[in-house]
Amino acid sequence: MAERSLRERTYELWRLRNPHLDTSAMVVVGQIKRISALLDRAVEDIYSDAGVSAAEVGLLVPLRYADPPLTAIRLAEHLGMSRAGVGKTLAKLERRGLVVRAQNPADRRSALITLTPRGIDVIDEVFPRELEAHARLLKDLSKDRATVLHSLDRLAVSLEVHGNSRT
Repeated sequence: MAERSLRERTYELWRLRNPHLDTSAMVVVGQIKRISALLDRAVEDIYSDAGVSAAEVGLLVPLRYADPPLTAIRLAEHLGMSRAGVGKTLAKLERRGLVVRAQNPADRRSALITLTPRGIDVIDEVFPRELEAHARLLKDLSKDRATVLHSLDRLAVSLEVHGNSRT
């Protein structure tokens, strides 16, 4: 019998030594974090070749075909990021000439964000390569993809509803 993984042993030890705690979610959350890290690792070379980070690509993708242009608030809502995090990332992208902000004529307190020609070039280079990498990684899931996606959608909705640790 193969030796159990460190992850499996850790889960088991927490369960045994803390029977008063419900550790059942630990396995699911641990696997989600592991998958996220593996996906990030699979595309980090693509990003570094283009000189962008995962957070920057996350903002550039929805901006590529946004019509009308998006505000930082709308981007934050769409991506599930804080406004401060979006603002900080946008400032970096703006300094590097990948996005521009223009005053929103409908609401002078906000700015509309669009990609520059250079920003378009970067995302048009990076994102197709990322999609190819993801397709390669998920090819073994082809027959189960609909079921997995349905479960992930349900999880996302649950996290949106119950995601605040203070509630």
